[in-house]
Amino acid sequence: MDNRYPIGQFECPNEVQKKDIQMWIKEISTLPSRLNALTVSLDEIKLTKTYRENSWNVRQLIHHIVDSHLNGYMRINLALTEENPVVKTYEESEWAGLTDYNLPVKVSLQLLKSLHERWTYLLENLTDTQLKRTYQYPDGNKMRIEQSIALYAWHGNHHFAHIQLALKD
Repeated sequence: MDNRYPIGQFECPNEVQKKDIQMWIKEISTLPSRLNALTVSLDEIKLTKTYRENSWNVRQLIHHIVDSHLNGYMRINLALTEENPVVKTYEESEWAGLTDYNLPVKVSLQLLKSLHERWTYLLENLTDTQLKRTYQYPDGNKMRIEQSIALYAWHGNHHFAHIQLALKD
């Protein structure tokens, strides 16, 4: 197994079924409680554990998930309100070095819970037409909202698996 991709690399689906969307939304909606259960009792030593050499530690992973999912939520809102907007990318590794990554993880876990509650409600109420709306990255690659749901479900599970690896003794 490649520890960089413990659940495999993301494969963007071209054809998306309603049942897939429902499964991905469920994964997004349950991530905060799964992550909280996994990390609620961790001490400082465990929060500094990494899943491989030179990787982010558990604390950084938790804060990163929130940063990424905030961006995902905003990208979907932009796609719903603008015609194929160009979304901003960000330097994840630079963000992981910012001082707010030293905050207790409970701060990000609380934010993730609220964000995912709101995000899930939005996603569950999208029409078929809305699911097909797109945004694009600066390089010109387009993503439909339904594909974005798949991406962020994978992303949460991907880093959840990283945290599980880091905590494995």
